[in-house]
Amino acid sequence: MDQETAARSYPLGRSRPDLALDDLPEPEQVFKIDRIGPRQLFMYVVGPSLIALGISIGSGEWLLGPQAVGQYGFVGVGWVILVSAVLQTFYNVECSRYVLATGETPVVGWGRVPPGYLLWVPLSVFIVIFAFIAGGWAASAGQGMYALVHGEIAPAGAEEPRLWAIALLIVVFLLTAFARRISRTLELANWLMVGTILIALILIDLFVVPWNVWWEGIRGFVTPAAPPKGITATQLGGLAGFTALASGLNWYVMGHYRDKGYGMGYRTGFISGMRGTQQKMLDVGVTFPDDAANQSRWRRWYRLLLVDMWGVFFIGAMIGMLLPTILMAHAVEVSGTRPTTADVPTFVASVLDAEYGRGMFYIALILGVLILFSTQLGIFEAMVRVTTDAGHATSPKLRALIEGDPRRFYFPFMLFLLVVISVILHLALPVNLVQWSANMSNLGALIYPFMLMYLNSKLPKPARPRPWHYVLLAANVLFFGFFFINFIADFFGDPLVTF
Repeated sequence: MDQETAARSYPLGRSRPDLALDDLPEPEQVFKIDRIGPRQLFMYVVGPSLIALGISIGSGEWLLGPQAVGQYGFVGVGWVILVSAVLQTFYNVECSRYVLATGETPVVGWGRVPPGYLLWVPLSVFIVIFAFIAGGWAASAGQGMYALVHGEIAPAGAEEPRLWAIALLIVVFLLTAFARRISRTLELANWLMVGTILIALILIDLFVVPWNVWWEGIRGFVTPAAPPKGITATQLGGLAGFTALASGLNWYVMGHYRDKGYGMGYRTGFISGMRGTQQKMLDVGVTFPDDAANQSRWRRWYRLLLVDMWGVFFIGAMIGMLLPTILMAHAVEVSGTRPTTADVPTFVASVLDAEYGRGMFYIALILGVLILFSTQLGIFEAMVRVTTDAGHATSPKLRALIEGDPRRFYFPFMLFLLVVISVILHLALPVNLVQWSANMSNLGALIYPFMLMYLNSKLPKPARPRPWHYVLLAANVLFFGFFFINFIADFFGDPLVTF
């Protein structure tokens, strides 16, 4: 490397090429606006957090949280939800810090951690696919669709709900294929779905849920207490893992900040849909020189990230957990029965049907399908995205084969995954599959926070975390790692800690 090239590059980690150097763009330049006020913030800037929130609300907030509360009540469950949401939101910010500072998605960044990309990149792709390919999120959406079409809950073992789940996977494929810019299409879809979900849940809860149940739900979040007697390690670990997203594997969604153009992501490109024009997507990231102008721009980008994560994702996740769980608690109270693993996706709709009439039944089913489809949309696309980013960045042969256009791998691989998930859907109950995925997510908390510490400590000085950030990353390891180890012990015999 000659001196001029070395002066315009930034070494980071092992086994990957040095990052190029360029100035951070101004946010107004990226979003093509004159200024960023409240209106512009929500119209143009906020976005990646909504994709993550759409995934979160369907898995933890609609299935595992209500199931746990419906069976065991709020106390002893609620504090796990709150701690999980706080730690995960902080972890999301740290994952996104790397994306903003380098324009590389996390799966590519892991390749810079010793011993290098030959270990961490394929292993990370494998962990994400292994955790989510079970398809419980798709199977649950299929159950809701069946009930919506037939006006009754699907009988045990029915094939049609699985066919609906597969049909919804095809809808995801079509949404991405006909997009101009895939991330933007996902944002707009989640603005519509998440907004509809939260507004409708607020109205339903105000109409049917007594105030004492509202108070019990809120109090449960902030009341430290031992987990309720009888709850299993798998249930509690799944609740912790899928509250607010996917614990240690949250990084698999944070690559959307690159496609949105946040920070240095503006310099590295994005994945276009078939209707868009695919610009060049760099296989190596870009970072910024440590000077006064870039320090100022970094602070602006970091504040926007905090608004997106804490102001939208965290608040949305907590509201999204409170509203379904108090509705579930009320449904349990008025029906005198409790949800089971088999019927939790449609339990509330059945109770509302009996208590308030057919109209509420269909409203609840429509909400359930929207909630679970938003999860299906985000997870299915993210598995494809992570694999595409990993292959494009680390394999010159693949880049040559697809002629630099990541879509030539992205869409065929999505079709391949669609077929595989369609087969797996037939193997277990939906909520069992979701619990498995959630506990596999906790495995990531034993690995990736340490890798983040390594990567983020080597960023340009203005972008590096403060010392207390490392403490909170270690807290992620301890909290979620405990639940994973307890789940594994339970899976192979007896849990280390019983409740």
